[in-house]
Amino acid sequence: EFSYTNRMQVPRLECIVLNVGMGEATQNVKLLDAAVKELATVTGQHPVVTRARKAIANFKLRKGIPIGTKVTLRGKRMYEFLDRLVTAALPRIRDFKGVSPKSFDGRGNYTLGLKEQLIFPEIKYDAVEAIHGMDITIVTTANTNDEGKALLKYLGMPFRT
Repeated sequence: EFSYTNRMQVPRLECIVLNVGMGEATQNVKLLDAAVKELATVTGQHPVVTRARKAIANFKLRKGIPIGTKVTLRGKRMYEFLDRLVTAALPRIRDFKGVSPKSFDGRGNYTLGLKEQLIFPEIKYDAVEAIHGMDITIVTTANTNDEGKALLKYLGMPFRT
């Protein structure tokens, strides 16, 4: 399709990064702990707590305060998560017609934002303290958006037409 001369030129997945940014965590530390547990449940890997890089008075932020959590998945866990995302989680979104094909960054990487974490079957509705969203970035070795889109389409990502 893209006429590669070498098999190493074929795009592949590098990693998947899940990020939960919680501005409310500055006032309530319990929310951040809950987000850490939920990310660990969804990914099977312990998340890293992200901290504020600099102080912003308007947001009542001080440097070094925990404001979110993230996980970087590689290898087998990455492919297992992508499979669960495509087959189990995304179809559970209300009025789901497919993910936007416009969310590529120009270098073949794809980012999608979720409004609530409850679409993952591993998270029990009763155990959730607060509903929060998350950003999922799929990093590929593709050089262009078209290559990245073709790769994700072959991996089963349901794009809107």
